Amino acid sequence: MKVAGVELQGARVAVLGLAKSGLGAVSLLRAQGALVTAGDGKPFAFLEESVQAALAGIRFVPQADDPTLGQDLVVLSPGVPDDLDIVVAARKRGTPVIGELELASYYLTGPIIGVTGSNGKTTCTALIGHILRHSGIDAIVGGNIGIPPSALVGASNEDTWLVLELSSFQLETASNFSAKIGVCLNVTPDHLDRHKTMEAYSGAKGRLFATQRDDGFAVLNADDETCTGYSALTRGWPVWFSLERTVAPGVYVQDGVIVLDGEPVMPVSGIPLRGRHNVQNVLAAAAAAHLAGATLEQIAAAVRTFPGVEHRLEFVRDRAGVAWYNDSKATNVDAALKAVEAFDNRLWIILGGKDKDGDYTPLAEALRGHVAGALLIGSAAEKIAVQLQGIPQVACGTMEAAVAHAARHARQDDVVVLAPACASFDQFNSYEHRGRVFKDLVRALDGGTERRK
Repeated sequence: MKVAGVELQGARVAVLGLAKSGLGAVSLLRAQGALVTAGDGKPFAFLEESVQAALAGIRFVPQADDPTLGQDLVVLSPGVPDDLDIVVAARKRGTPVIGELELASYYLTGPIIGVTGSNGKTTCTALIGHILRHSGIDAIVGGNIGIPPSALVGASNEDTWLVLELSSFQLETASNFSAKIGVCLNVTPDHLDRHKTMEAYSGAKGRLFATQRDDGFAVLNADDETCTGYSALTRGWPVWFSLERTVAPGVYVQDGVIVLDGEPVMPVSGIPLRGRHNVQNVLAAAAAAHLAGATLEQIAAAVRTFPGVEHRLEFVRDRAGVAWYNDSKATNVDAALKAVEAFDNRLWIILGGKDKDGDYTPLAEALRGHVAGALLIGSAAEKIAVQLQGIPQVACGTMEAAVAHAARHARQDDVVVLAPACASFDQFNSYEHRGRVFKDLVRALDGGTERRK
């Protein structure tokens, strides 16, 4: 089979970036008979031992030495920008450059539900998979959550839905990839350090719909202007969801009840997740799951049993009447705002990390009169402090100091939430690592480990 015009058997292919997606691409390419060269920003000796072991028998070239030279095809991991100098040079030489998702698309079988959006896509993706499996419909969840697309090729089949969380990094090079059902939850500023402009960022997400075929469905947020614009990109059928108004075809809220195409599904009060944004996630997931064959009754029953997703407004413990929540996945300002809006209690919020060229001023209005203290950590702390002038704040520097300060000063009925509005890579390996450290620190307070009843 040709991939981007290249017959892989015997072809020389460079894979840039050796996280999970890159290793998945390496494995898939080797299985197709390609001669693989692996490249990474780190020298080989600095790669994790598990990565080194996975590369046994693979030629490794540091990115500084340009692994793309002499190659027939270049495959990028999502974390590798496509405007990297060596990538631009490869294109100028006429070498095709694709992403890991695009590579996988040539070999994946079975219908695909692709979920994108600036915020909520992890929860929505997991919820769709939960509803389908609860309804007796075979489904595998992966993509930006869990297993990369290239590593799902062997498990994919015509009778199983692939439910994929898809980031702008994965979608920006998509062309052959096509989702039977595409979902976009919202588009707000994020990753501008990589995409530079909102137009480029929203355009990358729009690839999910521009690559759909005539028999596809685009599940779109009718309350989001950018999402509504994607309806002009798809060759499929738009299906709407809305928190604000009646939509057709689609799903909406009327008098406290979720309604899908005019039929009641369940009361909003039956959703076990906190926050208005999670109602939005349920609307989108219900629309997608119904298109995939779940009945309204099955959807309602599954939503009621959904346990939520780790690092997304995840309850950690109650300590002396203070509730602690882990929302480490809130890696941009809009996500942090949703965390703030989920609570009426007096709030302590841990903010900071690696800045993604974010504008933190919208948080000031949301926090004013609501927050007991903004506990600032990481390399973005100084910028956040300036943009949150007038808001009570404490320069903590580290997660340990922030948790200790909140433990000393929070009082009964307060809420402490980690909602950083930043990436994690200044002090942590990932947002998951950051969330786990937070949870370990909170659970270690006074040696307590109690959970919500």
